[in-house]
Amino acid sequence: MNPNDRRGVPPYVTTDGEQLGNSTMLPGDLTSCHAMIEQLLEALQGATRKIGTMEHRLEQLLQRLYGRSSEKLDPKQMVLFAEMLGQLQAKNPAAEPTAEPTPAPAASGARTGHGRRRLPADLPRRRVIHDLDEQDKPCPCCGELRTVIGEDCSEQIDFVPARVSVVEHVRLKYICKSCETQAAPSGPQIAIAEKPLAPIEKGLATPGLLAHVIVSKYADHLPLHRLERILGRHDITLARSTLCDWMRQSAEALRPLYDLMTRDVLASKVIHTDDTPVKVQDKVRGKTKTGRFWVYLGDPERPQIVFDYTPTRKRDGPMAFLADWGKDEKRFLQADAFGGYDGIYAGQAGGQVVEVACWAHARRKFYEARTSDPGHSARALAYIRLLYDVETRAKKQFGAQPRDGARCSLAAIRLSLRQEHAVPQLDQIKSWLDGLRVEAGGSVLPKSPMGQAITYALNQWAALTVYATDGDLHIDNNPAERALRRIAIGRKNWLFAGSDRGGRTAATLFSLIATCQRHGVEPFAYLRDVLTRISAHSHNRLADLLPNRWRPSA
Repeated sequence: MNPNDRRGVPPYVTTDGEQLGNSTMLPGDLTSCHAMIEQLLEALQGATRKIGTMEHRLEQLLQRLYGRSSEKLDPKQMVLFAEMLGQLQAKNPAAEPTAEPTPAPAASGARTGHGRRRLPADLPRRRVIHDLDEQDKPCPCCGELRTVIGEDCSEQIDFVPARVSVVEHVRLKYICKSCETQAAPSGPQIAIAEKPLAPIEKGLATPGLLAHVIVSKYADHLPLHRLERILGRHDITLARSTLCDWMRQSAEALRPLYDLMTRDVLASKVIHTDDTPVKVQDKVRGKTKTGRFWVYLGDPERPQIVFDYTPTRKRDGPMAFLADWGKDEKRFLQADAFGGYDGIYAGQAGGQVVEVACWAHARRKFYEARTSDPGHSARALAYIRLLYDVETRAKKQFGAQPRDGARCSLAAIRLSLRQEHAVPQLDQIKSWLDGLRVEAGGSVLPKSPMGQAITYALNQWAALTVYATDGDLHIDNNPAERALRRIAIGRKNWLFAGSDRGGRTAATLFSLIATCQRHGVEPFAYLRDVLTRISAHSHNRLADLLPNRWRPSA
């Protein structure tokens, strides 16, 4: 066969499916051949970029499924930027450590350092005395009975499973015998003691059982079908639908507290918010749909955590929740780059709200680009680490202040250090990112993973730098992400919500559980006490039952 005869050979096709022409249409002059080669090279570069992007996406999917969640970089790469990381310490040498008072010697028997810790003194204790047998008490030398000279005591932890009991409410009846014997016209005078108000009128469950089911599902992530089996081991048969009704009725009883927490959050200067999806049963379509949980965190002066549920991720969820927030004065909303918040920043919700972006989200973009562009990724992470070093210094400086002296607030310390150190660093990062873009003569392609990370950071730059102007703002939105983690863990167990009404019930109960955990309040003790008291509690003193102000009843 003649090598120049290409008849019958299929046409050349690129990986994108573009047909470059049939072999019979190959040019005969050198200039046309060069033009075709350039076209082929350009198509090859496009295919290579597409393959690289697909490999990057595949790696991110595998990382989410099987990889570790921590965003740690190889220390060997960070060594390359050790000089840059030392800039902050070189410009601002650490303060001389203040002399700490010598700690008092440990009490006799108290353990320090590593090893087994002494058990809490307030735990109930049951003494079990181990004595010698009667035949071992006489002395083997003289036969006299030996005398007790002391004891050797050791402790173990015992556990008693949950005990189910029945509470009988006995209401005593009284009658006037005199009226009964004399046949009074109005009849015998009978009186009966009043029964205390219950969170569920004529309900079978006590506040203790309701609190146990709430904490088990919304704090310990146990689905109701497991609780159904657990109660069945105690010979208590309860349908799952009954447990669902208890949760709904408990949420309705606690709704006044939820509304008060919501008003408290909306009085905050700064709110952290985020959202996460949840599967919800749709009985009309016979399958599940995707609902949304939103979380709103109040500032330290109004330390409430409020969850909201919406059937979709439309912007009307946060728009309705934050309606008129910031109507009287400027407020700050710290969130991710979700477009549903744009209307709030534009004033469509009726308030003056400033967008505060999250440096943790920006950092994650650069971290994900580490495999395709390790050099630029490591440098970006080094820059961001310098910003977080400023935050760490502010916390250490605040914690090192004397307890008996005039204390400067953490917000004031943050603002001072950010203006002195973080603002120049932000300007340097901005100049470096601008120089990497192809439009400015840089070498980073816009659609590459590093290019997308740069585009995200620059598009959000105004919001990313707002935190440096106010010490009450955080550098990232991690508090909201940590609050949502309980839902991410829970939906791996209970899998879905039964309905939109069930989602709203969960939002109310999640709010109380999360706020209890924020303040170190034991949620079972809190809910049992509040469910016992709330029906008869004065509405004017309802704030006393908030988790941050709650005190157990006598």
